[in-house]
Amino acid sequence: MAGKRYSRQRELIYQAVCGSKEHPTAEMVYQWLKPENPNLSLGTVYRNLNLLAEEGALTRMPFPVERYDAEVRPHTHFRCKKCSKVFDMMAFDQAQSGFEQVDETAAKTFPGFRVEGHDLTFTGLCPACQEE
Repeated sequence: MAGKRYSRQRELIYQAVCGSKEHPTAEMVYQWLKPENPNLSLGTVYRNLNLLAEEGALTRMPFPVERYDAEVRPHTHFRCKKCSKVFDMMAFDQAQSGFEQVDETAAKTFPGFRVEGHDLTFTGLCPACQEE
Protein backbone atom coordinates (compact mmCIF):
# COMPACT_ATOMS: atom_id res chain seq x y z
CA MET A 1 0.00 0.00 0.00
CA ALA A 2 1.28 3.45 -0.88
CA GLY A 3 1.45 5.77 2.06
CA LYS A 4 3.56 7.94 4.27
CA ARG A 5 2.39 6.65 7.63
CA TYR A 6 1.32 3.12 8.50
CA SER A 7 -1.96 2.73 10.30
CA ARG A 8 -3.65 -0.58 11.08
CA GLN A 9 -7.06 0.94 10.40
CA ARG A 10 -5.89 2.48 7.13
CA GLU A 11 -4.54 -0.91 6.04
CA LEU A 12 -7.86 -2.61 6.92
CA ILE A 13 -9.78 0.04 4.96
CA TYR A 14 -7.43 -0.24 1.98
CA GLN A 15 -7.69 -4.05 1.98
CA ALA A 16 -11.49 -3.85 2.14
CA VAL A 17 -11.56 -1.73 -1.02
CA CYS A 18 -8.96 -3.94 -2.74
CA GLY A 19 -11.00 -7.04 -1.90
CA SER A 20 -14.16 -5.65 -3.46
CA LYS A 21 -15.30 -5.26 -7.05
CA GLU A 22 -18.25 -3.11 -5.90
CA HIS A 23 -16.52 0.30 -5.95
CA PRO A 24 -17.64 0.77 -2.36
CA THR A 25 -18.84 3.89 -0.62
CA ALA A 26 -17.34 4.87 2.74
CA GLU A 27 -20.54 3.63 4.39
CA MET A 28 -20.15 0.20 2.77
CA VAL A 29 -16.52 -0.11 3.94
CA TYR A 30 -17.59 0.96 7.44
CA GLN A 31 -20.39 -1.66 7.55
CA TRP A 32 -18.00 -4.40 6.37
CA LEU A 33 -15.32 -3.60 8.96
CA LYS A 34 -17.35 -2.49 11.99
CA PRO A 35 -18.37 -5.97 13.29
CA GLU A 36 -14.73 -7.02 13.81
CA ASN A 37 -13.50 -3.50 14.65
CA PRO A 38 -15.92 -2.02 17.20
CA ASN A 39 -13.78 1.08 17.79
CA LEU A 40 -13.88 2.05 14.10
CA SER A 41 -15.85 5.21 13.32
CA LEU A 42 -17.39 6.29 10.04
CA GLY A 43 -15.29 9.48 10.25
CA THR A 44 -12.12 7.39 10.43
CA VAL A 45 -13.18 5.49 7.32
CA TYR A 46 -13.85 8.74 5.42
CA ARG A 47 -10.54 10.30 6.52
CA ASN A 48 -8.51 7.25 5.57
CA LEU A 49 -10.25 6.75 2.22
CA ASN A 50 -9.53 10.39 1.39
CA LEU A 51 -5.88 10.05 2.48
CA LEU A 52 -5.50 6.91 0.37
CA ALA A 53 -7.02 8.72 -2.61
CA GLU A 54 -4.73 11.73 -2.12
CA GLU A 55 -1.71 9.38 -1.98
CA GLY A 56 -2.80 7.69 -5.22
CA ALA A 57 -3.49 4.29 -3.65
CA LEU A 58 -7.22 4.54 -4.47
CA THR A 59 -9.28 6.38 -7.03
CA ARG A 60 -12.07 8.64 -5.72
CA MET A 61 -15.13 8.46 -7.95
CA PRO A 62 -17.40 11.48 -7.46
CA PHE A 63 -20.79 9.96 -8.20
CA PRO A 64 -23.85 11.22 -6.32
CA VAL A 65 -22.45 9.18 -3.44
CA GLU A 66 -18.65 9.12 -3.57
CA ARG A 67 -17.17 5.70 -4.27
CA TYR A 68 -13.63 4.34 -4.20
CA ASP A 69 -11.75 2.05 -6.56
CA ALA A 70 -8.54 0.14 -5.85
CA GLU A 71 -7.82 -0.02 -9.59
CA VAL A 72 -5.95 3.23 -10.07
CA ARG A 73 -5.03 2.77 -13.73
CA PRO A 74 -7.33 4.87 -15.94
CA HIS A 75 -10.36 2.88 -17.04
CA THR A 76 -14.00 3.28 -17.99
CA HIS A 77 -16.97 2.65 -15.68
CA PHE A 78 -20.67 1.91 -16.04
CA ARG A 79 -23.12 3.14 -13.37
CA CYS A 80 -26.59 1.61 -13.22
CA LYS A 81 -29.25 4.30 -12.91
CA LYS A 82 -31.58 1.96 -11.02
CA CYS A 83 -29.43 0.10 -8.45
CA SER A 84 -26.47 2.55 -8.49
CA LYS A 85 -23.92 -0.27 -8.76
CA VAL A 86 -20.70 0.60 -10.58
CA PHE A 87 -18.94 -1.80 -12.94
CA ASP A 88 -15.50 -1.70 -14.58
CA MET A 89 -15.59 -1.56 -18.38
CA MET A 90 -11.96 -2.56 -19.02
CA ALA A 91 -12.95 -4.53 -22.14
CA PHE A 92 -14.18 -1.25 -23.65
CA ASP A 93 -10.83 0.40 -22.91
CA GLN A 94 -8.96 -2.50 -24.50
CA ALA A 95 -11.18 -2.39 -27.60
CA GLN A 96 -10.58 1.33 -28.07
CA SER A 97 -7.33 3.03 -28.95
CA GLY A 98 -6.63 3.83 -25.31
CA PHE A 99 -6.96 6.61 -22.79
CA GLU A 100 -3.75 8.32 -23.88
CA GLN A 101 -4.98 8.88 -27.44
CA VAL A 102 -8.23 10.39 -26.15
CA ASP A 103 -6.19 12.80 -24.04
CA GLU A 104 -3.96 13.66 -27.01
CA THR A 105 -6.99 14.29 -29.23
CA ALA A 106 -8.55 16.52 -26.58
CA ALA A 107 -5.32 18.49 -26.20
CA LYS A 108 -5.15 19.03 -29.99
CA THR A 109 -8.84 20.02 -30.10
CA PHE A 110 -8.46 22.58 -27.31
CA PRO A 111 -5.17 24.41 -27.90
CA GLY A 112 -3.80 26.10 -24.83
CA PHE A 113 -5.30 23.54 -22.43
CA ARG A 114 -3.04 21.00 -20.73
CA VAL A 115 -5.00 17.75 -20.66
CA GLU A 116 -3.83 15.50 -17.84
CA GLY A 117 -6.52 12.83 -18.00
CA HIS A 118 -10.22 12.19 -18.24
CA ASP A 119 -13.02 10.16 -16.66
CA LEU A 120 -15.54 8.21 -18.72
CA THR A 121 -18.64 6.73 -17.14
CA PHE A 122 -21.47 5.18 -19.08
CA THR A 123 -24.92 5.14 -17.48
CA GLY A 124 -27.95 2.96 -18.10
CA LEU A 125 -29.36 -0.27 -16.69
CA CYS A 126 -27.24 -3.24 -15.65
CA PRO A 127 -28.32 -6.75 -16.75
CA ALA A 128 -29.94 -7.54 -13.36
CA CYS A 129 -32.04 -4.36 -13.40
CA GLN A 130 -33.11 -4.97 -16.98
CA GLU A 131 -34.55 -8.35 -15.95
CA GLU A 132 -36.72 -6.83 -13.19
